[in-house]
Amino acid sequence: MAITSSVSPDGNTLTLYIQGRFDFGAHQEFRASYEQLEEEPSLYRVDMKDTNYLDSSALGMLLLLRDHAGGDDANIEILNCSPDVKKILTISNFEQLFDIK
Repeated sequence: MAITSSVSPDGNTLTLYIQGRFDFGAHQEFRASYEQLEEEPSLYRVDMKDTNYLDSSALGMLLLLRDHAGGDDANIEILNCSPDVKKILTISNFEQLFDIK
């Protein structure tokens, strides 16, 4: 499991890249990737192109990111989900809380 992040040159977008299993073992690394920024971005992107598994703790971490980013006013995109990952997000009704692409 590896989580990397990058901030756009203008500082408005933070992209989080999740590789491998997205589970409780990634909790600290995931939170650190967005909590330690000096300025808050207006858009958060979670790229799951290389994510092959997520569990309920990963869903909880996404909800924590949503709270951090402004709750109902948060602008978060979840990108490049595999069919299995997208199915879990859909079953959990996350398409109502996040922009899943």
